[in-house]
Amino acid sequence: MGDDVTSQGMVFNLQRYSLHDGPGIRTTVFLKGCPARCWWCHNPESQLPMPEISSFQKVCLSCGACFDACPERLDTATTCTLCGACTEACPTGARQIVGREMSADEVMASLLKDRFFYEDSGGGVTFSGGEPLCQPDFLKTLLSRCRDHEIHTAVDTAGLCPPETLAEIAPLVDLFLFDLKCAEGKRHLQGTGIDNGGIVSNLALLSRLHANIWLRIPVVPGFNASEEEMCALAKVSSETPGIRHVWLLPYHATWTGKQARFGTMATGATQPAPPTMEVLEVFAKIFRDIGVPTSIGGQ
Repeated sequence: MGDDVTSQGMVFNLQRYSLHDGPGIRTTVFLKGCPARCWWCHNPESQLPMPEISSFQKVCLSCGACFDACPERLDTATTCTLCGACTEACPTGARQIVGREMSADEVMASLLKDRFFYEDSGGGVTFSGGEPLCQPDFLKTLLSRCRDHEIHTAVDTAGLCPPETLAEIAPLVDLFLFDLKCAEGKRHLQGTGIDNGGIVSNLALLSRLHANIWLRIPVVPGFNASEEEMCALAKVSSETPGIRHVWLLPYHATWTGKQARFGTMATGATQPAPPTMEVLEVFAKIFRDIGVPTSIGGQ
């Protein structure tokens, strides 16, 4: 099938043999672009919808090769044309361009290489990000291609899209991994930079359109790691008929290294301690006690 304008998209990673983004062995396609700015974001490279430079300061030799190679002499980030001269000149690979435009044909060629593993393990392909619904046309094209090849599909979304977009792709998706971070709107806004009104209404809409939703809740100390918040999220879960399982995903501090590479970490940002297994079990019991199947960690 030839490419058209709807089958070009911005991808920042194709992760093969993924075991935590749905059932079985999967390939996760990470698409760039996300309107949220969660302070603990583990994929800061997903936020901007275009390619960007990543700088690994720990392996930088401060040799100046990148500066010498740069036509703009690295004046400011706004003058960078992403020509790649600095990445090619770097002797340690400390500078890299993250994100590239790919066609649906290119993505599918990669996905089909692992078709045997999908079939043998009950796996498939998961589309994540960022927010994959920020690229709705490209996502729809890829989902349709996967359906043509009878490949199981999952979409990892926070519902950050117009409701009509969600309704349009729902028939093409086998499993939704829906991220719900907080039930209380003001706290959600403070932690992510966006209100959760549209997210909650999109989850309700999706539950009327789709019968296979896994709710994924990152448990983040200082944000939502309280019994009060977990009770509120459990209530939402029990009242949403399409939700088949809840996964409590414990926060971990690996985000700080990534955010430093992309210059997105807030000045003075601190790392809270990850939640203990004892605390996570208390939270999981809140869900289980009202009849919501709940697990700790990824799939």
